[in-house]
Amino acid sequence: MSFLRSDLPLNQDASGRFLPWIIGFMVYFAALALAATMALDEALSRWQAGLTGTLTVQITPAPAEDLAVRVDQVVGLLKGTPAVAGIELLNDDDVAHLLEPWLGPSEALAGLPLPALIAVNLRPGATVDLAALQQRLAEAAPGTTVDDHGRWLSDLVTLARSVKLLGAIILSLVGAAAVITVIFVTRTGLSIHRRVIELVHLIGARDAYIARQFETHALRLGLAGGLLGVALAALTLLALGQIVGGIESPLLPPLSLRPWQWLVLGLLPVAAAAIAMLTARLTVLRSLNRVM
Repeated sequence: MSFLRSDLPLNQDASGRFLPWIIGFMVYFAALALAATMALDEALSRWQAGLTGTLTVQITPAPAEDLAVRVDQVVGLLKGTPAVAGIELLNDDDVAHLLEPWLGPSEALAGLPLPALIAVNLRPGATVDLAALQQRLAEAAPGTTVDDHGRWLSDLVTLARSVKLLGAIILSLVGAAAVITVIFVTRTGLSIHRRVIELVHLIGARDAYIARQFETHALRLGLAGGLLGVALAALTLLALGQIVGGIESPLLPPLSLRPWQWLVLGLLPVAAAAIAMLTARLTVLRSLNRVM
């Protein structure tokens, strides 16, 4: 392709040989930051969908007979609440499984008094006065608490926003570093080939022609480095996905990306090449205008 042909001996520049590797590392870190942001956002959406419209009712531990009476009273009161669509009483195994991330294997909890937990599903669009419901349940069965998961979700949203901000900062720093690197390499190439550029100027070459030589060179190097970086990032993400998938913990979301998210990562080499090409062109034109 004539567009990719370079008439200047730019491939012989020692400074340009390191540009693909530098861009590759930058794209690698940018891809990891972008993937982490998208994975956390996906996990947050699943958590919000799973907890929206649900409540958890906890009844403090008590002797078996007393706890059974409390549970019956709470269940009866919940069934009489119009906003409640359904309830599910969790057995001891379910409760032990929920406490396992904090207290260890379920076998170690065998001798401990466990609270009774009731999962409550609300009717679509229904609203509940949590303070009033809390008071009614506490009066019917002292030691009963209601959790709408609002505080936990709020902390997750704050965490997700912080990670997104950090990801945006990393992407901005990577982009700025890539621009600075391409400017340095381009100016070095202009200095090395100054006499050749003066010669082609004398025979009628325009600044746009010279800029095109440097921009196509930067395009090739940027694309090669971007492909290298995104390939390494993909291998890293796949390896991390296998490691996280082998850890059975409800606190760790599955580290997996959707096809469109992989496509976004696949566009990073194109973006890196475009940034390198545009930066090289502007650098050359500005430098030649100063000389002229």
